[in-house]
Amino acid sequence: MNPKANKPALRCRTLILSDVHLGAPDCQIDKVNYVLKHTKCSKIILNGDIIDGWSLGRRGGWTREHTRFIRLILKRIEKKGTEVIYLRGNHDDILDRFLPLTFGGLRIVDKHIHQTPHGPYLVVHGDVFDAVTQNSKLIAVAGDIGYQTLLKINRLYNRYRRWRGKEYFSLSKAIKAKTKTVVSYISRFEEQAKLLTRKEGCVGFITGHIHTPDDKMIGDVHYLNSGDWVESNTALIEHLDGRFEVIAYEDFRKRIGDPVLPGELETFPYPALDDSVEDDWVPAPSPPEAVRVS
Repeated sequence: MNPKANKPALRCRTLILSDVHLGAPDCQIDKVNYVLKHTKCSKIILNGDIIDGWSLGRRGGWTREHTRFIRLILKRIEKKGTEVIYLRGNHDDILDRFLPLTFGGLRIVDKHIHQTPHGPYLVVHGDVFDAVTQNSKLIAVAGDIGYQTLLKINRLYNRYRRWRGKEYFSLSKAIKAKTKTVVSYISRFEEQAKLLTRKEGCVGFITGHIHTPDDKMIGDVHYLNSGDWVESNTALIEHLDGRFEVIAYEDFRKRIGDPVLPGELETFPYPALDDSVEDDWVPAPSPPEAVRVS
């Protein structure tokens, strides 16, 4: 029996990924590769910080799985004719000197207007609202080192939790949720997003950068944040009817009928050699009606 036969996939109009951080030690590469391989769409938006140039500058952690992500994207362009939009972020700001750049089905830009059945959505990475990132890269890099140190502590802490038979717990997410300064920063970020969206004549705003997935209305603007692949492991899906949904990795697995096994979230065994993009997808069950948070 062909192991690739009847491979399940989620059919959608657009797959939006941000903050993959290829080259960073805490990049959840197996999970994002799984979502990429099991999604059938006509457009992929890579919304910044896909390659983590800052981590690579500190020797980083580039692996064969990170190379596989690039190969999967290129094969989508070559074999499926998928349109791919890559927006530069602050961690891959080396791309600034080349923008805008188009070759084949790939466009590299600093902002993008995504047309939907409900109106245009402005897509930017989001670091344009970050005064530290914009004005002092040295301080921003120092902050990133501190963040990665926290993630390293988080890895060690969760090894201890697994040894005790406890479920995964994100220290960094808990700290962000309880720190007033961070909460205030996110609130300002969202307000600036609303103003920029209106200025561009769009009905919605799609972003990343702050590693906080979200789907809500801010006034009359539909605000969407696709999250990241370091902590939240979430993607943004535009369904065939134009509805948006922020979906976590484990929910994605269940949606296509491939449930996550106990303990798999931390050590997902991804096939080592299969980089193919198959033609024998079968559609996943229709998603439930999206619930928009107001």
